[in-house]
Order: sequence, then structure tokens, then C-alpha cells
Amino acid sequence: MSEALICVGVISGAYGVHGEVRIKSFCAQPDDIETYSPLTTEDGKRSFALALIRPMKNGFVARIAEVATKEQADALKGTQLFARRDQLPSLPDDEYYYSDLVGLEVFDTGGASLGHVKSVQNHGASDLLEVHTAATTATVLLPFTRAAVPTVDLAAGRIVADPPEGLF
Repeated sequence: MSEALICVGVISGAYGVHGEVRIKSFCAQPDDIETYSPLTTEDGKRSFALALIRPMKNGFVARIAEVATKEQADALKGTQLFARRDQLPSLPDDEYYYSDLVGLEVFDTGGASLGHVKSVQNHGASDLLEVHTAATTATVLLPFTRAAVPTVDLAAGRIVADPPEGLF
């Protein structure tokens, strides 16, 4: 798990004409993105030493050493920035990185397989686990709450769920 890459932000375009870029951070503390530098692309082929200059609406203005012009900054628009999993801080026992949950097998409280976690989504209210069901190609959105998901065992690669009646 320590070699896994976690998406911590994205370059959302150029800022000005001197090669500065706009950064959107996905970190709990948005300015922590700078501490994980150098960041890489998902394939690891490009690396970026990031220096935050100032905050702006929905992100930061940043400088990347290799980027000197607006055109170079524009070419990076949409580039996702990844940090190694072992660079990120440890979490309390009841908190998880989304990437740690994806792929886990989901079982009901009786031990029957419900499927596996395809993705974790958050549309503002709370987190939802998108579970690809074992029996069909359909997916189900399971609320990621203590009531619906009482047990997450990362070491065993499994989640025990007590879904609301009729969800599965």
C-alpha cells in the first residue's frame, strides 16, 4: 500500500503570463499539498516541485520550476497530481483514504458477499460507497455511515455492511 499513488490535486490552468498555475487541492488541509512535493503524474513519468504562492478562490496560485510561460502552464491544464501513499499522514482508526476502500469486498452481517467497492463518492451530504454487486452488473450506492458500514478491515480487505432494508 505504501507504493500506491493518491491524487492530491489537479492543475486547473494558467494564472497570469509568467508560467504560474492554478492548483485545486483535494487535501483535508488544502495547503498541505505543498508538503507532499514533488508530486507526479499517475504514470510517474513527470514530476513537479510545487511552491504555493498565494491562495485564491477554489485553490492556490503556484509556481512549478520547469514552467516559465503561460503556454507551458496551459498545456498542464487538467493534469492530476499524485503523492505516494507513504507521504500522507496516518489517519485515526475510523478514517480512511478513499483509495484504500476501492476494491474491498463487501459482505453483509451474515457473511454473504454483496460485491466490491467500485468507487467512493461524495455529493455534499456524506460519503457513499459505490458497490458493484456480486450477482449482477449493477451498482448500489451504500451510505458510508457507522450504521450501514459497522466494520472496515483494511488488513483483511473486507467491509462488513448492514445495509438499509431493500437496498440490495
